[in-house]
Amino acid sequence: MGEILTLLGAGLLQAFEPLNLFMIFAGCLAGLFIGAMPGLGSVNGVAILLPITFLVPPTAAIIFLAALYYGAMYGGAISSITLGIPGASTAVATVFDGRPMAQSGRADQALTAAAIASFIGGTISIVLFTLFAPPLAEFALKFGSHEEFALMLLAFATFIGLGGDDIPKTIFSILIGLVMASVGFDIITGQPRLVFFDLVEFQRGIGFLVLAIGIYGIGEMLWTLEHTKGKVQIEVVNVTWARFKKNLGYVKEYLPTTTLGSGLGFFVGTLPAAGATPASLMSYGLAKTFSKDPDSFGKGNVSGVAAPEAANNAASTGSMLPMITLGIPGSPTTAILLGGMIIWGLRPGPLLFQNEADFVWGLIGSMYVANFVTVALNLALIPIFVRVLAMPFTVLTPIIFILCFVGVFATTDRMFDVWLMLVLGLGGYLMRKLNYPVAPAVLAIVLGPLAERSLRQSLISSRGDVTSFVNPAEHPIALVCILIAIALIAYPVYLGMRRRRANSTDASNG
Repeated sequence: MGEILTLLGAGLLQAFEPLNLFMIFAGCLAGLFIGAMPGLGSVNGVAILLPITFLVPPTAAIIFLAALYYGAMYGGAISSITLGIPGASTAVATVFDGRPMAQSGRADQALTAAAIASFIGGTISIVLFTLFAPPLAEFALKFGSHEEFALMLLAFATFIGLGGDDIPKTIFSILIGLVMASVGFDIITGQPRLVFFDLVEFQRGIGFLVLAIGIYGIGEMLWTLEHTKGKVQIEVVNVTWARFKKNLGYVKEYLPTTTLGSGLGFFVGTLPAAGATPASLMSYGLAKTFSKDPDSFGKGNVSGVAAPEAANNAASTGSMLPMITLGIPGSPTTAILLGGMIIWGLRPGPLLFQNEADFVWGLIGSMYVANFVTVALNLALIPIFVRVLAMPFTVLTPIIFILCFVGVFATTDRMFDVWLMLVLGLGGYLMRKLNYPVAPAVLAIVLGPLAERSLRQSLISSRGDVTSFVNPAEHPIALVCILIAIALIAYPVYLGMRRRRANSTDASNG
């Protein structure tokens, strides 16, 4: 323990060197705005700015990119709350309660909760990273395809709580998302499947951003315009010091869910190929499932903002762990970071802690500093973010539509995806009109490909033996995940049955 503290102290001193401190500030600020832009996100930000890092030493370079990654995780909440458009898949769950809070005049509270929860999640995960890096990396190696599929099943189980009491509609929405995730080429045989109308463009599949921006940008806007006859009254607040102190007082309300989301996010982030998106979705689902007031989720519950934000920031730190200790990227962003490290002449793996101790501990020290810098920037800029909501809705609507078009086209460079976004937006609007939850469909298209890949790898390796998933001798971790998933599905069903029984008893007594 004493050795770890000594090395950490040296890393912090390295992080406070003028060049490194400047790179932390620049990375956090750039990441904040990249994360807030629909269609960008940490993956694109790191990829675009990677060439710039060749102008500085490797330690300063990875400190800049890690700070940018951090900042983008924070920034994703901004467009989710102020515009209702998730900037990336990691910020989808933040929309569910962040947008209703903004519409009811609590945008500053939502942004403050997102910043503080992100800070708590980041801090907890960095401490865990510092203390348990080698053993956690070793444990993550035990996750094969069976365990990955069981974890995805666990994530899907948390979705059941996202659709309210109407579980059949929630399951239908998940299935719609899984169908859309299957469009394109079969991952094993290479045969095209679900290529609608034999259009060649569908062979590339339906991208997540196309679906998310279509449903949350176009679909929600059409829904809002219909139900308000174009006259949307968003209560704009004046951000004062008194309101800021009042918002800080709400921390105790979401501290338990934030702590749970931080631990869950870090663990899920350490798993190769999992990343921050499943972590944030699972954290939101668990927060709603075990809340004393689950009906308030989706209507502006501050815990619904804090839980996913804590999880996705914790997962971003967690995903660095397998990259540093094993050379296995834990997320798409860390895959780009891994490529950068190899270009800089560094070989990630178990020996990196021994051969490049200054580099590793300088990076860990910079994470602590970046966490403080990002939360300070985020809280300081809240008045600017809230000003977005002060625009008249007649101005805001075309801006949102333009952002949707530019966000999709800039990401895919295909007009086909822009038209597809409009069609999916119309589909999302119809689902809302028919009272079907849209969130599970969006989440299913994110996790569908991960679940399919791990399922098919598992079945190939076990020669089609389905019982291998619940074999305690071979895959005890998978069995535990599946049992927890069954419990999570059964819990809301049991609550619904008990509520109906109570209602029928009250009716008979009345």
